[in-house]
Amino acid sequence: MKTILIANRGEIARRIIRTCKAKGIRTIAVHSEADASMPFVREADAAALIGPAPVAQSYLNMDAILQTAKEHEADAIHPGYGLLSENGRFARRCVEEGIVFIGPRAEVMEEMGDKIRARAKMMQAGVPVVPGYNGNIPDAEEACRIASEIGYPVMLKASAGGGGIGMQICRDDEEVRKAFQSAKGRAKAYFGNDDIFIEKYVDNPHHIEVQIAGDEHGNIVHLFERECSIQRRHQKVIEESPSPFLDETTRHLICDAAVRAAQAVNYTGVGTVEFIMNGDKEFFFLEMNTRLQVEHPVTEAVTGLDLVELQLAIAEGKALSFSQKEVKQQGHAMEFRVYAEDPITFMPSPGTISRYVQPEGEGIRVDDAVESGSVISPFYDPMIGKLIVSGNTRQEVIERAQDALAQYVIEGIKTNLPLLSGVLRDEEFVAGVYTTQFVQQMKRTTNK
Repeated sequence: MKTILIANRGEIARRIIRTCKAKGIRTIAVHSEADASMPFVREADAAALIGPAPVAQSYLNMDAILQTAKEHEADAIHPGYGLLSENGRFARRCVEEGIVFIGPRAEVMEEMGDKIRARAKMMQAGVPVVPGYNGNIPDAEEACRIASEIGYPVMLKASAGGGGIGMQICRDDEEVRKAFQSAKGRAKAYFGNDDIFIEKYVDNPHHIEVQIAGDEHGNIVHLFERECSIQRRHQKVIEESPSPFLDETTRHLICDAAVRAAQAVNYTGVGTVEFIMNGDKEFFFLEMNTRLQVEHPVTEAVTGLDLVELQLAIAEGKALSFSQKEVKQQGHAMEFRVYAEDPITFMPSPGTISRYVQPEGEGIRVDDAVESGSVISPFYDPMIGKLIVSGNTRQEVIERAQDALAQYVIEGIKTNLPLLSGVLRDEEFVAGVYTTQFVQQMKRTTNK
């Protein structure tokens, strides 16, 4: 591949550009009117305006993106994460236009993107799934009947959902009736599909995900796990590897299950299999993300692999250059998502960053989207960037992270830096005994 168009924005566009530059690959950045002055636009070899700020008119505009790719003679399109990254129709259109889509086949994305179909596929493959009802549910009364059979509490989920959108915990029939129509409405609005299914809600769980990679020659490996239980609004805030909760036996079992999940769909590319785990270390399939994850740098830090480079090699038809036995999990790493948001209410805080200074030091990596003067737009996700900290031990990483967070200067908007610092000071987090309920339960100290 000589030229790659990046169908994304912000920090992930910059991340992809970095690897492409190292490999001598030309990059094309597409951007909206709102992003014209953002760093990723300047850093690409060429850039093209594809529409106004709203994503439906720019970053989700398949016609504009594909036309730009053809005009610039792009060999491939990298979709990053979010936006069109798991859109099977877009992947199929790329192939029809003779452009390589850097990701799995469209049919795999569609099968795994439909949570109901994905659950059924995993059950066939012998991968544990959360007890639940695999069919679409027509109305609230039927939802109540199914929920009573499964046993409360339950989780209503959008079949086409992701990012925590459309999820609702219900503890009795009344809550199901109240939540059902709103869940269907949100699912329709966000995903164009209002199918809802029900799973048993696992109280106080761990969210564990396993990075996998597969090539076109039938080779599939795992790249170990990430603990993603520090969340707000069902969305990840801090991720780390190795998970402090897993023992070696459970780590082997969950990673093996992820490989079986990938084998079941003949997965090609880089992806992630997500699991939910209870206090007894029983784990259940949650979903498969058929793309690069926001938190991929955590895996890069503990394996020494460049996952974007790996994506490009697989897309070129190359076989994996390493075996499962050669993948080692060394040291420890954490990623902290830095958001433009109120650290207590989690409401977005759009505006202009008047001053921006990022941390530096041993074991410190920053993947960000901004600079001083950058505007955090209300049209997009408010993530400013990601702080990735690595070291020999978990304690060393925590200490380095505390220093790094203290170095940040982000003025002009509110950020979640006080929340992240508060997590690092919490005894439960330091002891590594936290679950997905941690942020709600934590007594935050906010330093503004």
